[in-house]
Amino acid sequence: MVTMNEIWTEKYRPKTLDDVVGQKHVTERLKAYVASRNMPHLLLTGPAGTGKTTCSLALAKEMFGTEWKGNFIELNASDERGIDVVRGKIKEFARTAPLGDADFKIIFMDEADALTNDAQAALRRTMEKYSGICRFILSCNYSSKIIDPIQSRCAVFRFKPLTLDDVSGFLNMIVEKENIDITEDAIKGLIHVARGDMRRAVNSLQVAASLGKKIDLDIIYQTTGMANPEAIKEMMNTALSGDFIKARDKLDDIMITFGLSGQDVIKQIHSAVFEMPITDREKVKMVEKVGEVEFRIVEGSNERIQLEALLANLVLIGGNCR
Repeated sequence: MVTMNEIWTEKYRPKTLDDVVGQKHVTERLKAYVASRNMPHLLLTGPAGTGKTTCSLALAKEMFGTEWKGNFIELNASDERGIDVVRGKIKEFARTAPLGDADFKIIFMDEADALTNDAQAALRRTMEKYSGICRFILSCNYSSKIIDPIQSRCAVFRFKPLTLDDVSGFLNMIVEKENIDITEDAIKGLIHVARGDMRRAVNSLQVAASLGKKIDLDIIYQTTGMANPEAIKEMMNTALSGDFIKARDKLDDIMITFGLSGQDVIKQIHSAVFEMPITDREKVKMVEKVGEVEFRIVEGSNERIQLEALLANLVLIGGNCR
C-alpha cells in the first residue's frame, strides 16, 4: 500500500528546466537566462498546476548551483498580502548582498495576484530600487490583477494548460516507478479530472493508489469528488427524452454516490453539453439555462430546486413532455 510519507507532487517535481513537462516555449527562454547568468524581473502567469513554481525553483537551482537556498526566498502572497510584508520581509531580503559568487538574489512571490493594490505599489518601488542585487519572479493565475507598472518591469511568460499527452506521459512514469496496478481507462479518467493541471492529476493518482487495490475508473471518480461523465450524460439524455422523474432519480444517485454539491454537478453538466447528440441551437439553449442556474446557486438559491428546474428545462428543450 502506498504511504503518504512523501507527497508525489514534490517527490516527482522536475529538478531542472529540461525536466519540465509541456512548457518548452518557456523553458527555452529561461535556459538562455541561465546561460547568460543574468535575468530581468519575471512575471509567470497561467492556470494552476502548469509548472510556474517548478520553473522558478529549477531556474534558481541552475542559476546559483549549491548556493541557491541562500540566494532564493519563496513567499506566498495570498498569506502575506499586505503592504507591511513588502516594506518588511521583502525589503529586508532585497537590500542584503547575494551570497557566494552570485550577482543577484531571487525573490519568488507565488499567487502575486492576491497582493493588495497598496502592496503592489510599494513592491513596484522596491523592484526598481534594488534591481542591481535582486530579481523578482511573480507568479499568478490572472495577470490582469497585476498593476501595469509592475507588468512593464517584467518579462512576461504565459504558461498553457498541459496537453493530454504531457499529462499521460508523466502519470505513466510515476505508475511505472511506483509499481501501481491501474487500468488504461483510469489513466484517461485522471487526465479528464486534471484538465491540464498536473498537480491535480498526480495528487489524485496518489490518493487512489493509497487504497491498496487495482485502480479502475470508478475508484478515480470516487476519490476525486467527480461523477462519472457517462452518468451525467445518461441523466441529461433521460431528461431530454422526456422522463423527468427518472432523470431526477439519477440526479439523486449521482449526488449521494459521489457526494457532490450543486456547483460540482453544474460544472460537469456544462462540460457534457457539448458532447450531447443534439443540435447547436439546443446546445445554446442548454448553456444559457446552465449559466442562469449556476448564478442562482452561487447567489444562495436552493441547489436541489435549481438542479431539478434545470432538468425540467432539458425536458422542454427535448420537446418530449409526457
